[in-house]
Amino acid sequence: MKHFRCCPILRAGLLLCVIGLMASPSSQAAEPRFDVRDFGANADGKTLCTEAIQKAIDACAAAGGGTVHLPAGTFRSGTIRLKSNVTLHLEAGCTLLGSENLNDYPENLPAVRSYTDNYTARSLIAGEDLENVAICGRGTIDGNGRKFRWKEYLTRPYAIRLVSCRGVLIDGVTLRNSAMWMQHYLACDRVRMHGVTVFNHITHNNDGVDIDGCHDVHISDCNFDSDDDAITLKSTLDRACENVTITNCIASSHCNAIKFGTESNGGFKNIAISNCTVCSPRFSKPINGKLRGLAGIALEIVDGGELDRVVIDNIAITGVTVPIFMRLGNRARPFTKDGPKPDIGSFRNVTISNVIATGMANIGCAIAGLPDHPIENVSLSNINLTFEGGGTQENASREIPEVPDKYPESGMFGTLPAYGFYCRHVKGIRAQNVRVRTSQPDLRPAWVCDDVEGLWLNGLDAGYSPDTGPIVALTQVRDALVCGCVLPEAAKTFLQVQGAGSRRIALVGNVLGQTSDSVQAASDVPKDAVTVQP
Repeated sequence: MKHFRCCPILRAGLLLCVIGLMASPSSQAAEPRFDVRDFGANADGKTLCTEAIQKAIDACAAAGGGTVHLPAGTFRSGTIRLKSNVTLHLEAGCTLLGSENLNDYPENLPAVRSYTDNYTARSLIAGEDLENVAICGRGTIDGNGRKFRWKEYLTRPYAIRLVSCRGVLIDGVTLRNSAMWMQHYLACDRVRMHGVTVFNHITHNNDGVDIDGCHDVHISDCNFDSDDDAITLKSTLDRACENVTITNCIASSHCNAIKFGTESNGGFKNIAISNCTVCSPRFSKPINGKLRGLAGIALEIVDGGELDRVVIDNIAITGVTVPIFMRLGNRARPFTKDGPKPDIGSFRNVTISNVIATGMANIGCAIAGLPDHPIENVSLSNINLTFEGGGTQENASREIPEVPDKYPESGMFGTLPAYGFYCRHVKGIRAQNVRVRTSQPDLRPAWVCDDVEGLWLNGLDAGYSPDTGPIVALTQVRDALVCGCVLPEAAKTFLQVQGAGSRRIALVGNVLGQTSDSVQAASDVPKDAVTVQP
């Protein structure tokens, strides 16, 4: 009988395979696991388990990291502090219930200074300057905010607050009833949130999630339903929110569904939001906001800071007041007490595409900068919006105040002169394939620009009501190209131009009908300011 002989290369390969199997995860010792019941926790919903849960976390950290396990049942707790390399795992059927006693949430002012020092230094789950922490599982964290139903700050804890942490994972859990914002991540790096469900309708300031001055953040496949802002990017310190992706989420809010601001000291850079649906809450009554949410998408720079490189795509919106709102203002609030007043910020390079919105109120969408501080380089494409309508000629002729320091909100200017888009103090706006309609007659123009330089309006498809004036109204507009538009058959005037500073406005390739007044220029407009080509 001949023995099988293996070549040296094959023998080496077999040896490596054996070594690999010996070192595989299935053959290694399991990650350390610490059950909170072994440290004295009682899941009866009455016993205060803060100390027991903390002991389990401390033991896990001392062992080099691992998982702290909370089984099914209700564990009542005050503040627990995470440690590096620790995963807090809530089993299905588990509820971590916040204590109703404020004394169980000791104040802990972090080393990082931000405007949130004015809000609260208390939280149910806390962590600062940590590495590789996680909160996951199929269980529920209930902040018990029903016991904190007052407006005053400082005495209402967050459900989760992590500061200056690196490597954060929030996965699968359900979050309910915070006494303040549900989650606050301040100056953190590498934050990942996946499959999280938030329902926060119990008291004031009930945001869904607040990403504040964080870098490298990914939020996906989450459901946010909140009384206050749902998905919120903030910058309450001199550190930008940067490199953030948000995708495949549902956002429902009595205030703003997707919002940047209001605090903007550090700004917002490199943000991509896609494949989200927005609606007003269906299972709650408003506490702070309105039954119909305030805005679907709200981008705001009012405390200095730089907003740059923002892409928003594939958003379906229904039943909110305003679908799109952009504001560069000058509230100029320092983020620290007695700190320097910030200069006016900047707002540029925003692309919003493939948005469908129905059931909007009659206010209209504002894209509003300030004199000598315009919003720059905005692109809108494939936008389909249906508004309530009902605007009057008085609305169309309103003078809109600047109010640079007013709190930014989608309804801050009142009913706008346009039922679709009102653009003021903008430099560089491109709109392609924008369709706007109203459910009832509206006597305002569909599109109004005031002090705009660099307008490209291609393929505007606007509804028309009898006795309406122009479809498009331009005041003090420079360097504009209007093309591919069709004047509705019953309409008489497509474009109205006003202002001595108007110049280089070209209409090319539009279907304007045979009426002589389809384009009107006021007496103060230079004669060569407007050209019309077939």
